[in-house]
Amino acid sequence: MITMPHEVRTVFRIEGMTCAACVRAVERAVQKLPGVAEANVNLATEKLNIYYDPVQVSVQRIKSAISKAGYKAFEDSEQREGDAQKRREIQSLKIRFIWSAVFAAPLLIIAMGPMFLDSLGRMQPVFFNLTHSVLYAIIQLLLCTPVIIIGYRYFTVGIRNLVKLSPNMDSLIALGTSAAYLYSIYNVYKILTGNAHNDLYFESAAIILTLVTIGKYMESVSKGKTSEAIKKLMDLSPKQASVVRDGKETPIPIDEVIAGDAIIVKPGEKLPVDGIVTDGFTSVDESMLTGESIPVEKKAGDTVIGGSINGNGHIRYNATKVGKDTTLARIIRLVEDAQGSKAPIARLADTISGYFVPIVITLAVMGALLWYFAGGESVSFSIAILISVLVIACPCALGLATPTAIMVGTGMGAQYGILIKSGAALETAHKINVVVMDKTGTITEGKPKLTDILINKDVCMTPDELLQIAASCEKISEHPLGEAVVNAAMDAKLELLDVYDFKALPGRGISARINGSDILLGSRNLMDDNKIKLNSINSVEEQLTGEGKTPMYAAVEGKYCGIIAVADLMKQSSRDAVERLHKMGISVAMITGDNKRTAGAIAAQAGIDTVLAEVLPKDKADEVKKLQAAGKKVAMAGDGINDAPALAQADIGMAVGSGTDVAIESADIILMKNDLRDVASAIELSHKTIANIKQNLFWAFAYNTLGIPTAMGVLYLFGGPLLNPVIAALAMSLSSVSVVTNALRLRGFKPGIREG
Repeated sequence: MITMPHEVRTVFRIEGMTCAACVRAVERAVQKLPGVAEANVNLATEKLNIYYDPVQVSVQRIKSAISKAGYKAFEDSEQREGDAQKRREIQSLKIRFIWSAVFAAPLLIIAMGPMFLDSLGRMQPVFFNLTHSVLYAIIQLLLCTPVIIIGYRYFTVGIRNLVKLSPNMDSLIALGTSAAYLYSIYNVYKILTGNAHNDLYFESAAIILTLVTIGKYMESVSKGKTSEAIKKLMDLSPKQASVVRDGKETPIPIDEVIAGDAIIVKPGEKLPVDGIVTDGFTSVDESMLTGESIPVEKKAGDTVIGGSINGNGHIRYNATKVGKDTTLARIIRLVEDAQGSKAPIARLADTISGYFVPIVITLAVMGALLWYFAGGESVSFSIAILISVLVIACPCALGLATPTAIMVGTGMGAQYGILIKSGAALETAHKINVVVMDKTGTITEGKPKLTDILINKDVCMTPDELLQIAASCEKISEHPLGEAVVNAAMDAKLELLDVYDFKALPGRGISARINGSDILLGSRNLMDDNKIKLNSINSVEEQLTGEGKTPMYAAVEGKYCGIIAVADLMKQSSRDAVERLHKMGISVAMITGDNKRTAGAIAAQAGIDTVLAEVLPKDKADEVKKLQAAGKKVAMAGDGINDAPALAQADIGMAVGSGTDVAIESADIILMKNDLRDVASAIELSHKTIANIKQNLFWAFAYNTLGIPTAMGVLYLFGGPLLNPVIAALAMSLSSVSVVTNALRLRGFKPGIREG
């Protein structure tokens, strides 16, 4: 994408699009404007995502260009009633179909009844007397004309786009049905003037329009189901919030909540906005936001997410993020952006759709002329060929193949706490063959915990006494490992002692005085520097470090007292995640600044293939580059600020949801649950979505590749049947519905379950 100094992004809702040719027409009209860097139209969402320089081109000029192309554009802010309008459109299609069927059904019976009964040898007198009469022709004309009037939009839109040299699906329908209707009127005239044996195609025109309308209705209903994930997310936010103002609890609209407001939430209520709990205790159901089914306990000091559901507790919290800044609003925005984006795989369909309709019109005319002049067939036969080719072609299926699958795929990801930012990310993820994982906070908990207390049997000291001394010293140090020791002492309800003469010894540990005794606590080097005898503990040290634990040695008055071991424990889900990735044929590497021994121990526990240890934060992106240079498609999973460059460098960056905003902004996929198994789930979802897109594209291409030659009479040429225009219309209507229905199968996606 070309970037410009003052580039902005705007989303427009486009009215009047019916197929892939319409998509191409809108994109072409907008891309001609100066200052437009990129324009992507999504047929499934009916939205235009445009990146442009407002200095060079205005919103009004963009709208004008779209209008000249034959469509209407509305900014998202102007289209808040979009869902209601969609419902009105669907209802309108339903009514149009019902009224069309009211006239088309008897017309079909009158027109086809004689042929059907004659084939059975049971021609009824009423039909026999009507078959070639003036009354027979007039009745068909009177029944067909209302259907033509009901379907006037196909003609106004189709002919207008044809005149503007941007023909679309409506143009094909308009040409086909117009040919049938006008040719039949001409034959009515011939019948009125005494030529009683002229063919009529009124039933073809009426049934084609009726079938197209029911097809569009079914397609619209199916497309509505593809965006159910967004609707569910939007429904999470309550309409009101109970806010404490002037000492009173007052219900106000959620839009009026401001940061800093004190909010009261009762049992069973939805939390209106993000915030921090100040009073009370409860459990909160965050499943619709994170995919985590187990309620999360919340107490004073904990963060809560707007849209989650309060359990049995009564809490009060201060609003921190409101309006468009809430987690729920950001999730909705991310999913909408992803659903409105295009995957690279869609380019082939886009390219073909630009030429599709003109080629179909050309083939239809050529087929009709060849059968008439070279094949020696009648005008009626040639007209049937023309109509069949025009109505069987389906650019809709091409246009819907990719965006419908992406809409459902990204929506399902959101339901499981996997936020995929774009169609390109969703597509690229299925190509990943190496996943690089940051260790601290990603593979491990990120919060060191005390794991072992080993006492020197030659000293009279209990484990609690050693822990009490160590925690008293570490409380002052503020070292991450020391925090684990202090937390363990607090959990054991040990009283911390007064500390004097505290000194931090960088890279070594600490020294201090407690109860008049000199205390040393730190690495083995600290013991060696102070000539503390360790009584041959090499095997113990090797065992601890081999388990990924960091030993801290303690000495009192120059005598070794014992070891306190601390470790950043591996998450329970990490090994499962690695196993799932291995089953998918994906290798896993761990990247960390830790020493090789500790890193190797964690990697062994998790079953990780490659260890990249002692890597400085600034060098993480370089390690990813090395893998890419070796021809690998790399995904990077991390959560910290120092992971951001590597996340951006990777083919796919995956940020865990508990990570920093910088990491999340740099990533392509966000894992809300902070669970590495979702790395595998995201890749599985990508595999299934891309497989679905390929199925859709194959069906769309195969349908048109087989359907158009059949309609042109290729089978008839070799003694086979001639395709009836009504059957062609039915096939066209069902083709686009089948593509959307196939995409909806993705709603059955469940992490960990792959298609056989």
